[in-house]
Amino acid sequence: MRAIQINQFGEPEQLQLVELDDPVPAAGQVLIGIEAAGVNRADILVRTGKYHRAGQPPLVLGVEGAGTVLGVGPGVDEFSVGQRVVALSETNKPGFYAERAVVPVEQVVAVPDAVDLPSAAALPTSWLSAWYCLHSLLKIKPRETVLLHAAASGVGSAAVRIAVDAGASVIATAGSAEKVSWVTALGAQHVLDSSAEHGDRLVNTVQELTDGRGADAVLDVVGGSTFADSLRAIAYGGRVVAMANVALASSTIDTRDFYPKNGRIFGFQITALMDHGYDPRPDLGELLAGVAAGRFTVDIDSTFPLAAAAQAHRHVESRQNRGKVLLTV
Repeated sequence: MRAIQINQFGEPEQLQLVELDDPVPAAGQVLIGIEAAGVNRADILVRTGKYHRAGQPPLVLGVEGAGTVLGVGPGVDEFSVGQRVVALSETNKPGFYAERAVVPVEQVVAVPDAVDLPSAAALPTSWLSAWYCLHSLLKIKPRETVLLHAAASGVGSAAVRIAVDAGASVIATAGSAEKVSWVTALGAQHVLDSSAEHGDRLVNTVQELTDGRGADAVLDVVGGSTFADSLRAIAYGGRVVAMANVALASSTIDTRDFYPKNGRIFGFQITALMDHGYDPRPDLGELLAGVAAGRFTVDIDSTFPLAAAAQAHRHVESRQNRGKVLLTV
């Protein structure tokens, strides 16, 4: 089969199209013919050697994908050949930048007929993470104010859709005037240009928009100095989820910014959560049902053929994307 593999850490050029042996499903595994695979910032961190969960090259990247069942191992009776499915996995196990992947049955979910496979492939990382953070950790409620950073990203745009669906009032940030306009169209009530609104200015604007209360909940996928801003921006009893650190910078915080408010801080990483017993299938099934029913729209920025994986990585690294980026096989 064809696959995208890195043999050493480095620039996008390290993403090489190679021929590998076709995988064979063992007991409890499903063999999937991949049609679409998600491109995530975690993949870029793996490629550059900056992701703590990555192994050593050679590696096939990709933690999510959707396609058709080609075979099942002994003991698997939940799926049959020809069935449309979506799957997720640990980092590079097995790696979805490929024509085929073998995945444990516990990480595979059937795709409803009304959902196209590219949309399904966009759900397991960005949408599932946003869903869990907003509903299981932050426990957002109707009419609460939710601050969402990097709202034009795959995770950010999913979070906007989910928060609006939950009846929350959304304050979002995005990195350019064009992205501000795009995120506004997703349903966010207030969208701030993060190239100008950051630090004290961001905190003050959130205060103004909430009549001095602050945000009830914050989903922070940026990290660095933005995480410190998130803590300063919360209301009394506010909650903050630290989901990522794409800034690749340390966060210097003052505990006085949140402990007098009885604020709560949550850390989140979906692969670590799965390592400790989280079963993603019920939540992923609910998202798929929501897409099938028209409740949710999956925002796909662009698709690239498998052989153009390096171009896809450059596109994401340039922060040009608005929504999800996919590889198609």
